[in-house]
Amino acid sequence: MSEELEQLKETCAHCRACPLGDTRTNVVFGVGNPNADLMFVGEAPGEQEDLSGTPFVGRAGQLLDHYLFAVDINREQVYIANILKCRPPKNRDPLPQEEDACIGYLREQVRLIRPKIIVCLGRIAAMRLIKPDFKITAEHGRWFEKGGFLMTAVYHPAALLRDPRKKEDMLEDMKQIRRMLTERGGAAGE
Repeated sequence: MSEELEQLKETCAHCRACPLGDTRTNVVFGVGNPNADLMFVGEAPGEQEDLSGTPFVGRAGQLLDHYLFAVDINREQVYIANILKCRPPKNRDPLPQEEDACIGYLREQVRLIRPKIIVCLGRIAAMRLIKPDFKITAEHGRWFEKGGFLMTAVYHPAALLRDPRKKEDMLEDMKQIRRMLTERGGAAGE
């Protein structure tokens, strides 16, 4: 991890900008290649993530790993983070004020990593990062240019666990992400 990213992680570890700082087990800052061309952003840590301090390690994370493998993207070559760095109680959706308190950390992560592509995992991340009225069912896999970044959104892996009928759409979206990364000269393998 770069020195600046490490300093940001340390600052985040002491954050008490919202009440979630008092209920977390661990800050779930982010993980992966600090020079990644591809960055995935979810909404908030779940129980397994809160316990381990690492994003996407529970059942949803295992499913994400499956899709990365299926399209020949090495998890070690990407960066994975969430909007919130602390788990909301009972995995409820993040509150707007929690997102507002935490979004600066994500913005700084993006600034330091400078990915070529940002992929929002799920509706909530897409509504915050792409556009407030984002409709995941209608707009997953569409590409947006925002703030100098190429962005798209896919179904959150947890949603696929609840509704397996969407798994084929997810695979197609992941294939498209892999193609776009290749076109942009991004690294994903090895």
